[in-house]
Amino acid sequence: MQHSFELWIAYIVFILIMLGVDLCVFNKEAHKITIKESLTWTFIWIALSIIFGAGIYYFMGHQQGIDYFTGYLIEKSLSMDNIFVFLLIFKYFGVKPQFQHEVLFYGILGALIMRFLFIIAGVTLLNHFAWTIYIFGAFLLYTGIKMAMEKDKEVHPEKNPVLKLLRQMLPITHDFHGDKFLIKKNKKLIATPLLVLLVVIETTDVIFAVDSIPAILGITRDTFIVFSSNVFAILGLRALYFTLAGIMEKFHLLHYGLSGILVFIGIKMLIEDFIHIHTEVSLIVIAVFLTASIIASLIFPKKTTEEPEDQPAP
Repeated sequence: MQHSFELWIAYIVFILIMLGVDLCVFNKEAHKITIKESLTWTFIWIALSIIFGAGIYYFMGHQQGIDYFTGYLIEKSLSMDNIFVFLLIFKYFGVKPQFQHEVLFYGILGALIMRFLFIIAGVTLLNHFAWTIYIFGAFLLYTGIKMAMEKDKEVHPEKNPVLKLLRQMLPITHDFHGDKFLIKKNKKLIATPLLVLLVVIETTDVIFAVDSIPAILGITRDTFIVFSSNVFAILGLRALYFTLAGIMEKFHLLHYGLSGILVFIGIKMLIEDFIHIHTEVSLIVIAVFLTASIIASLIFPKKTTEEPEDQPAP
């Protein structure tokens, strides 16, 4: 790890304090998150992300600062696509709005741990086996093209192998029990649908991480920069979910912008030994892809197919 142990500890402690404030103070009681609350926390996390990035720029230098903001923008962009998938998962399980925040909280907490392990593994591979950059680049290129070709997203939790394993380990009740993930009945632990949902969210995020981590490693291999930009983008994802959940369908062309970002980073990794693309250029390209797909979605709204009215019998 390129930075001091004290810096890592200070950063992790700060994140844990912020999570504690979020869960134990502002969301102590399960309730439906309002747009005002969601926007407030979205603003707080974005502001903290920018302030932290400014600190990196000032104390660590120009290049590290640009790397951080580029990594943050990549993760933030890809997380917007994740929001739509989370929305489908919540709809599939019929989860009440007041319990969605807690599921996302613990889901994102688990995601932070898994992504840390992914980042360490990715950086280690690139540092010890330089040729793996071509594998990461080719994978991002494939993923980007595949994303551009996909149409409507669907979720199939019943096919999740981790969920199948959970069903073998614990009996699962069909009824929700408030915000409880586990209940005791006849001295036996029984999983509630909320735990099933958490497992699906966690395993879904692993799939997202497989795309986003290599993409950021295409910008920098600085473990602290990659992790901190990832963390701030993910922590803001929960608040952003409640802000954008109702309007995500309006951004129906967003996946083309995300596809362009992944393809660009993939090409960047594949040609790195021959042509070096500066991070500033990457930042501009990513911003252009994201902005263009959002604007295009608003200018060319998705056509809705209306059901034909029943004609009266002749």
